[in-house]
Amino acid sequence: MRSSRPAGLATILGAVILAVSSITGCTSETGSPGRVRIAVIPKGTTHEFWQMVEAGVRKAEAELRSSGADIEVLWNGPLTEGDVKLQIDLVQNFISRGVQGIALAPVSDSALVQPVRDARSAGLPVVIFDSGLVGEAGKDFASYVATDNRQGGVLAARRLAEVLGGKGRVILLRYQVASESTSQREEGFLSTLASEFPEIEVISSDQYADDSEEKAFQKSQNLLTRFRDQVDGIFCPNESSTAGMLGALNQADLAGKVKFVGFDSSEKLIRALRDGRIDGLVLQNPTRMGYEATRVLVRVLRNEEVPLRIDTGVTVATPDNVDDPSIVEFYAPSPTPTRG
Repeated sequence: MRSSRPAGLATILGAVILAVSSITGCTSETGSPGRVRIAVIPKGTTHEFWQMVEAGVRKAEAELRSSGADIEVLWNGPLTEGDVKLQIDLVQNFISRGVQGIALAPVSDSALVQPVRDARSAGLPVVIFDSGLVGEAGKDFASYVATDNRQGGVLAARRLAEVLGGKGRVILLRYQVASESTSQREEGFLSTLASEFPEIEVISSDQYADDSEEKAFQKSQNLLTRFRDQVDGIFCPNESSTAGMLGALNQADLAGKVKFVGFDSSEKLIRALRDGRIDGLVLQNPTRMGYEATRVLVRVLRNEEVPLRIDTGVTVATPDNVDDPSIVEFYAPSPTPTRG
């Protein structure tokens, strides 16, 4: 059992990247002759979630290279999660640069279908991670590495119902149209409230936070202005929507008064969980997600049989359990990634 709180995420991530860089060195544009080069394309690079994904990618790269594999992982993605065009361009660019495989977290479940098929036509295997894609694993892409997002929404509904005592009026602030992962969370949340908690009324579920904390803050302000005297509880389905709503609750002097469950973590969100301004955070394991996506792509390149679906886990952090080692593993990178 740990007797103190974990170090700050930025410190941990810095240590991870520094340790890995001593093994992998700097990535080059062309790579060494005979080197296997793969690309990992996240939805975005700004949120702490994606920085933790990269930490997992780099751990996998370090392990592979230390075991004798001559491999180079190229990491590149949009700054924010709404730039569909840039992500499509990145896929096409990596195809033209001659990488051997691609791991992709699609911004859109439909707009990235054709670029993935283009990669497959060019002989490049693709592993999808974090968020799903319209298509069939094993046919359009090699494997899907992700959280059980619908189950995450189920857990969010049950936690919010728990702190509300099974009754009240709640708001769902959705994330973004065509984001498969968050859509699954939202539907899991709504269906669970409807089937298990009939005394909880959803008073708003048609608003979208969009792709940044700043936009989410503005949408949250509008919702709180409209429903201030009616709302008892709120759910937000990703890091930026949760952070934006937290800021709006703070400004409206409602933090800690309106029950609030979010999804994903950052240093700011974990602090708010500890001091009672957030009542629960549904957590993925982004470090493991990046690690597994990289490893499974290399296995495909080695012509090994791989699972069509890898579940990287989901749990709920509360003010009471936030410092338990089993929970810390989900929001701070571990020196030893868990293998599936």
